[in-house]
Amino acid sequence: MKRLSLMLLSACVAAAFGVATVSAQEKYPNRAIKVLVPYAPGGATDITARLVGDEFQKITGQGFIVLNKPGANGLLAIDELVKSAPDGYTVMVGNVTTNTIAPILYKRQMTSDYVTSVTAVTNLIDVPGFVAATTVNFPVKTRPELIAYAKKNPGKLSYGTVGAGSYPHYDMAYLAKKAGNLDMTALPNKNGASGVIQDLLRGDIQVAFLNVASTAPHVQAGKFTPLAVVSNGRLPDFPDVPTMKEVGFPDVGTIAWNAMFAPAGTPKPVLDALHAALIKALASPELQEKFKRQSMIPAPHKSVAEAQKWLVGEMKRWETITTEVKIEVSQ
Repeated sequence: MKRLSLMLLSACVAAAFGVATVSAQEKYPNRAIKVLVPYAPGGATDITARLVGDEFQKITGQGFIVLNKPGANGLLAIDELVKSAPDGYTVMVGNVTTNTIAPILYKRQMTSDYVTSVTAVTNLIDVPGFVAATTVNFPVKTRPELIAYAKKNPGKLSYGTVGAGSYPHYDMAYLAKKAGNLDMTALPNKNGASGVIQDLLRGDIQVAFLNVASTAPHVQAGKFTPLAVVSNGRLPDFPDVPTMKEVGFPDVGTIAWNAMFAPAGTPKPVLDALHAALIKALASPELQEKFKRQSMIPAPHKSVAEAQKWLVGEMKRWETITTEVKIEVSQ
């Protein structure tokens, strides 16, 4: 009887060990992953997720299902992310507004502590931008001329934003502060970047931070003057446009990134496998060509650890900016 009990115990232990071994060796991903995007279809973040998803599916053989969750400045998507199982099958593709600024500005509205609830997997792409000025009754052609005009005409220079508390709003307000507390007027446009562009084309505003993809055709047509580019270096298509660092404002302006995030507690092997698949996808010549047509630059992190360190740095940077520049936003 004792021997039988020992045999049964040994069998149970072996079975348990076998299950653990199979579980530990289970390939990731072995089913489709759900990807939350905090915007409606068609925007830059949605486009990024879908382009990456096509390559991801080719590489892994598993689905990359984009679920659009717009609203509440990205908080709806973040809330669903942090409440999902930390198994790598629910992730989020967000940007600087939804995944750094909003968690700071709307901290009281969040159902969890963002910093401890979310893990950065990797940045995916960078979207460079212009400080663009209208050419309609506005003679400014350089950054020094812009600052001189603002000082000579306090309160008369208007700039466009895609909404109160958006990064283009903070970027221009921060530039005004750094340039000597310039008196400039923010004019938000409820129609987003396309609305700001129309305001610039009409001359209703004089200047704005806008992404290169939507602004380049108007620059090339002579409708806008690019005063500076927000990028880590000059752009090949616009070699004569200096960077913000070159014009004396290295800390001003936001490279609008799109990155992937996962719930905190997701196992490291899963995160590493997800990261590896994304790196391979971003290295695809076909995907790189598609991004180039969108004026997007693949910019992945070398590891999940590097990505997490980057996110911590981004949060600190925006905590500084939102402390130094006070912008009223609806809570």
